[in-house]
Amino acid sequence: MKAVLLFPGQGAQKVGMGKDLYEASETARQLMRRADETLGCSLTGVMFEGPDEELTRTCHCQPALYLHGLVIWNMLREQVDLEPTAAAGLSLGEFTAHAAAGSFSFEEGLRLVHKRGTFMEEACSATPGAMAAMIGGSDEAVLQLAQEYDVDVANYNCPGQTVVSGSVEGVDNVVAHAKEAGFKLAKKLNVAGAYHSRLMRSAQLKLIPELEATPMQMPSIPVYSNYAAGPVESVPHIRQVLGAQVCGSVRWAACMQDLIARGERLFLEMGPGKTLAGMMARICKEATVISIEDMPTLQQAVEHLRAL
Repeated sequence: MKAVLLFPGQGAQKVGMGKDLYEASETARQLMRRADETLGCSLTGVMFEGPDEELTRTCHCQPALYLHGLVIWNMLREQVDLEPTAAAGLSLGEFTAHAAAGSFSFEEGLRLVHKRGTFMEEACSATPGAMAAMIGGSDEAVLQLAQEYDVDVANYNCPGQTVVSGSVEGVDNVVAHAKEAGFKLAKKLNVAGAYHSRLMRSAQLKLIPELEATPMQMPSIPVYSNYAAGPVESVPHIRQVLGAQVCGSVRWAACMQDLIARGERLFLEMGPGKTLAGMMARICKEATVISIEDMPTLQQAVEHLRAL
């Protein structure tokens, strides 16, 4: 069974994530114990019990989502004969995609995302920023507004949905002038800082040497870069785009459009919620996205895939 693997990014996390997987599967228990041992703390405790403000912290939610996605992937492939044709992840999820495709080990990737989350949390504390979702306008209109008010375009998620990121004043100005620029809605997001903007520069500078020091190899399947909007081409390229992604735009729509153009139509979203499925519905109506986050949705996915 051929399918593209998709992994969500920060914001998808929720208290209780992975708990029923841990209770149901020895594979899940082993991976989660390895995660706790690698980080020297109870990441699973924060995932299962919260509180929400602890799980939402960037240094916790990024490794939590990485772990959760890989647990689901390993459980799924135990039950279904899958042949992944490519992998992609939204922002943080790009690291999960690389781990699933073998670019680096589970532990090496976990250490990387924990450091990435910590560095980004430090950047948020040092430089206050904001983000806003822009609904209904064109990519050209959002870029023009961003330039006018000196902020960055953080995400090109799907047609009619983009995100701006930068200084609080700049983002407030974009939101205030969105209607006259042709947007249906502009709404500030409940986030700790200005991700995927120049305000994350300090995090980027700290992450780059960590990427250089991490053993890597070319993945077993194409892994899509958010920053390059295409598959990674070499190990140095992997390091370069994962570093650039911290401040650069997430070009998710372009990544998905390229996969669609290559004939891909079946996608597996592994992580909390159905955000990526919702985006795909606006990118390609013919694509099928199976979203998996817990035991009931895993069992449904297994039945669905076996029936294909």
